[in-house]
Amino acid sequence: VHIVESGGDAAQPGGPLRLSCSISGFAFSLYGASWYRQAPGKERESVATIDSTGSSSNYVDSVKGRFTISRDNAKNMVYLQMDNLRPEDTAVYFCNMPYYLGHGINFWGQGTQVTVSS
Repeated sequence: VHIVESGGDAAQPGGPLRLSCSISGFAFSLYGASWYRQAPGKERESVATIDSTGSSSNYVDSVKGRFTISRDNAKNMVYLQMDNLRPEDTAVYFCNMPYYLGHGINFWGQGTQVTVSS
């Protein structure tokens, strides 16, 4: 299993960032994928989930209308387009596949740091 997140950076409030995630070693095209984030001193939370085909997605209320999750099954990639960033979006962002987490395969990548400040 290999999970690699990238694209994190420092950004100004109101600005955009696009995160990318490569997942290998899982049956990628069969299951949904999610982006998570963990801010300093807080627990990791799920912010966006997409189904196996990319036709359906869900978001935590705090990012609805600002973040868009997508996937490319041909490339085993998951993306998170983040627009209108806020300081409270500052966190380390991770991707994973909930199906495997739910079956006890608790493997995580290094994550990618997003820092939003003026």
